[in-house]
Amino acid sequence: MRRAVASIGGLGLALALSQFPEYAQQYTQRLGGAVDELRVITEEFDRAASAGGLGREAALARYNSSNDEFLAGRGTSMTATFQRFEQLDATLQQIQGANAIERFQSLPAYLDSDIGQRTLANYKPAVPVTIEGVLYAGAGFILGYLISSGFWSFCALPFRRRRYAYKY
Repeated sequence: MRRAVASIGGLGLALALSQFPEYAQQYTQRLGGAVDELRVITEEFDRAASAGGLGREAALARYNSSNDEFLAGRGTSMTATFQRFEQLDATLQQIQGANAIERFQSLPAYLDSDIGQRTLANYKPAVPVTIEGVLYAGAGFILGYLISSGFWSFCALPFRRRRYAYKY
């Protein structure tokens, strides 16, 4: 019975972990799309500032020093946009340069971000046909088997028959 429960636990975790490479791929695609769009906005702002004889910082300073609330708000908004672009671009570069283990270690960061939440909300499971997916499935099976087996053994402790050693 313990082996059956452990096998089911192993298969369950294998199925769950085998989905990580697909989730990471979908996350990377969404992240790349966000970076591309923010790059367009950043480059457009820089071109407009350059056409006006200003650099980015000078243009932002002009926005922020304006007495017009709308323009000052746009300056603040553009500053936040540039910071988000730099942050997401750095994250994308880190992910693209990471190996399978490094990507898995970054899982909490994937789930914590706005992009990670939207990816998870729209996630479509996939059958793992890559080596990475198969390795995750294998590791998941082994880990799930061991955890389920250990849990079953722990739960069965009170019901085991005790063997007494008799001294003659």
